Amino acid sequence: MRLLAIDTATERCSVALRIDGRVIERASEQPRGHADLVLPMVESVLQEAGLKLADLDGIAYGRGPGAFTGVRIAVGVVQGLAFGAQLMTVGVSNLAAVAQQVARPGDRILVCMDARMDQVYWSSFAREQGSELVSSLGPERVDPPDAVADSDYSVLAGTGFKAYAQLRSRLATSGRIVHDSTLPRASDIALLAEAEFRAGRAKPAVEAEPVYVRDQVAHVKST
Repeated sequence: MRLLAIDTATERCSVALRIDGRVIERASEQPRGHADLVLPMVESVLQEAGLKLADLDGIAYGRGPGAFTGVRIAVGVVQGLAFGAQLMTVGVSNLAAVAQQVARPGDRILVCMDARMDQVYWSSFAREQGSELVSSLGPERVDPPDAVADSDYSVLAGTGFKAYAQLRSRLATSGRIVHDSTLPRASDIALLAEAEFRAGRAKPAVEAEPVYVRDQVAHVKST
């Protein structure tokens, strides 16, 4: 399978091309300017592989949660590319992409990403023995650090543990591995998306959409 993946949801802008398990990736970390970086990265990975967009099986993207502007950039770029090349799309959770990056077989992973405004985006994941991929253990939420629930986690990952000292001190108990600088990568998004494509869950470009979580949580609380 040949998949292009794009992520601009955090300060890391990254693009990956996954071709039958081989990955070509470009990445740059800076606070802004992703809209100017992402298309040259796409061109670069395609050129290195000797492929055109029309040669691909689909396009994946980090669909959030993350920076509102960054998530919108990814969705807009993917819609434009996929529509022009008549490709299907898959959106992948940025929290799942962080978990995938750090997970080992048997791990239970809590991902907390700094959401600003004294909040974190968070969710939990597992990588079962014998599985290459993480799976979700619960919904994605946005909450103050003190509201993040504890459980039988073996790994903590994400920028929330660096941004909020109280979160780290409460949850980084003995024996737990902490990755407090982990940002999502397009290569992990491509890996997770491949399973979605193979399962027939891809969507046309017009249905690609962001997941902000903060807006969704606010709506749920008001009902």
